[in-house]
Amino acid sequence: MATPVRHMQEPTVWQKCKMGALMGGGVGLTIGFIFGSYSILRGGAGPRGFLATLSQYMLSSAATFSFFLAIGSVIRNEGDIPPHLQPASMQFASPLVRSRYEGAMRMRARWEAEKARQQS
Repeated sequence: MATPVRHMQEPTVWQKCKMGALMGGGVGLTIGFIFGSYSILRGGAGPRGFLATLSQYMLSSAATFSFFLAIGSVIRNEGDIPPHLQPASMQFASPLVRSRYEGAMRMRARWEAEKARQQS
């Protein structure tokens, strides 16, 4: 008996946003713990105490990282265009946004034209 082939479905934009926010929150908590602990050891806990100061560092760092990673993961993955729509998208893209190969070929052609013009 043949087993049915399952096709993986791509995550939605909301799922990508949540995943980026969770990863950013984890990174932010870690970075906040490291820098907050260092700051407390270096300058003291202040009037609020050790735990309140450390948690403020951790939460503010986690909020910042999760915000930017959520937005960045959506922006980075939003550009995935199905293959049948890529030629149409190239027509509407600005001429400055091309592949590295095309840019290198244009630059090489300009250099060759400049050399030919200087030699003439």
